Amino acid sequence: MEKSQIVLNHLVFASDREKGEQQLDMLKKVVGFGVNSAELRREYFDNIIAEAPAISAYAKIKNLRLFYSVPDDVFVNHRVNPKLSQYYDEAIQLGVTVIKFNTGDFDILLPEDIATLEKLLQMGIQTNIENDQTQTSGKMRAIEKFMVAAHAANLAIGYVYDMGNWRYVGEDEMTAAKQLSSYVKYIHVKDDKGVGDQLVTVPLNDGDIAWHEIMHILPQDVPVAIEYPTANEQTILDGIQALKVFN
Repeated sequence: MEKSQIVLNHLVFASDREKGEQQLDMLKKVVGFGVNSAELRREYFDNIIAEAPAISAYAKIKNLRLFYSVPDDVFVNHRVNPKLSQYYDEAIQLGVTVIKFNTGDFDILLPEDIATLEKLLQMGIQTNIENDQTQTSGKMRAIEKFMVAAHAANLAIGYVYDMGNWRYVGEDEMTAAKQLSSYVKYIHVKDDKGVGDQLVTVPLNDGDIAWHEIMHILPQDVPVAIEYPTANEQTILDGIQALKVFN
């Protein structure tokens, strides 16, 4: 895999965040790992307004590509979430080029929904939705339903295939890769171990997911993020190396 495709999602710094570390310091670590793309996590900010200028400036100096993970839904009560405009404004202040949401309780795209989403998409930030760990917006049927509707409405919205979330909703990651591959614009890699209540997310090659096989099913020219908590820097380095040698 091309090194330029690799993204470090700040979830890899979860233990540092628990100690109070801010995302600017995480970005500096990303650079230290030799990676030039990072995914900021909204829930990791103490004060987005205060932290955004320094993050944006640092990203420009280091020529970093910034992604933005927002743990909120595109649809709330079956209509477009009124908070979306706030998230896009934050993304612009941060210097983000790609933003990600969950679908939420999507049912149907009404004309007013399309108009609202079109206005947001005109802000020039690549927009994606992801399969989460909920029955509402983490199932194959939910993802496909939204993507079909978005494409029919000519909305430039992509899909983030999250490799480790499928088992949490009782679905198969391999089947999902085959069914949803044509929509994928971004990939989150991780591994899973165990079943049922014992299911846990683990680093690549530490679990039961046939991630190499899945990656061959998915598009080969999209960004790929390492997205799982890590115990130490070596675990991050191992993940980066695993992707670099993947072909």
